[in-house]
Amino acid sequence: MPELVLATQNPGKIAELKDLLAPQGWTVLGLSDIGDPPDEPNETGATFLENATIKAAAYAAHTGRLCLADDSGLVVDALNGAPGVISSHYAFNGRPDGPAARLTRQERDRANTDRLLADLAGVPPEERGARFTCTMALADPTAVLHTTTGTFEGRIGLPGDVPRGDAGFGYDPVFLVPDDYTRTSAELTKDEKNAASHRGHAVRAMIEHLKAMG
Repeated sequence: MPELVLATQNPGKIAELKDLLAPQGWTVLGLSDIGDPPDEPNETGATFLENATIKAAAYAAHTGRLCLADDSGLVVDALNGAPGVISSHYAFNGRPDGPAARLTRQERDRANTDRLLADLAGVPPEERGARFTCTMALADPTAVLHTTTGTFEGRIGLPGDVPRGDAGFGYDPVFLVPDDYTRTSAELTKDEKNAASHRGHAVRAMIEHLKAMG
């Protein structure tokens, strides 16, 4: 079976992508499956697309293998698109060093959601529209071969009602999903999330390209 390296060190992303890609006949590897993980490249892009291509190209060059990278985050209408590309370090103004580097991933996630809810203080439910966005880039050691994008529409819940749910990661516990906005993304089953999520939409579009590659 063909092999594909998932160019991320986020365990939540690896689990989700393996669930989506393995049934398609691909042997899916994480960076830790092929030796000591390389240093993460500097994500200096201003868009999800730029950062996804930076990561895919860097990890493909380092591993000498076909690599799939994604860059994803939360876009909130009332915050003019923030957190956007700094979603993973929003509480620290986009800086992965300093205090952020001393936290576990779970602690950093909670700091990010706490800041998000604080920044939305006073914004009514109907104006808390948001979406997760995921852009994926596929690269071999010589070039970026293909990119796809997916979105997941919803809204941010109110403090006291969120965070809720034990599944997912990142902003999932504060992201209410349609149609009735009574559940968070962290309360969805694995199958429900894979069917609706930004990452699910992006990877299904990527799967069509992988099929064409044989």
